[in-house]
Amino acid sequence: MKRAILVVVVLAGVASALGASAFGSRKVTTVTLVGTVGPGFTINLKAGGKNLARLKAGTVTFVIHDRASIHAWSLDGPNGFAKDLTTVPFVGTKTVTLKLKAGKYKFYCPPHEPTMFGHFQVVA
Repeated sequence: MKRAILVVVVLAGVASALGASAFGSRKVTTVTLVGTVGPGFTINLKAGGKNLARLKAGTVTFVIHDRASIHAWSLDGPNGFAKDLTTVPFVGTKTVTLKLKAGKYKFYCPPHEPTMFGHFQVVA
C-alpha cells in the first residue's frame, strides 16, 4: 500500500512539472547592467564588461557603483522617464530593477551633466 501511494505521489509531481513547462511557464530573463560613477569625473554603463550601446526592451537590473560623494548616477528616457539611481552624497553600491521601454536613454551625473553622461538605445 505504501509503495502504491509513493508511485502516485511521484507521478503527480512529474505530471505537475511537465504541465508547467508545456503550458506557458514562461521564463523571464533579467539583464544585468553595471554602472560606475567616480572617483574621478567618469561615468559608464556596461553589459558583460562592454560599454552599452543597444539593449532589448524589458526588465533590467542596474548595479551602480557610486565611488564619490560629489557624484550621482541618474537615468532619463522616453515619455518623461526619469530615475535617480544614486544621489549626492551617497557612496557605495545600489541595485535597482526597472522595466525599460523602447526609446533613447541618457545616464548622467546631475551635478556634472555637461561632461559626465552617456547614451544607449532600447529596442522592441
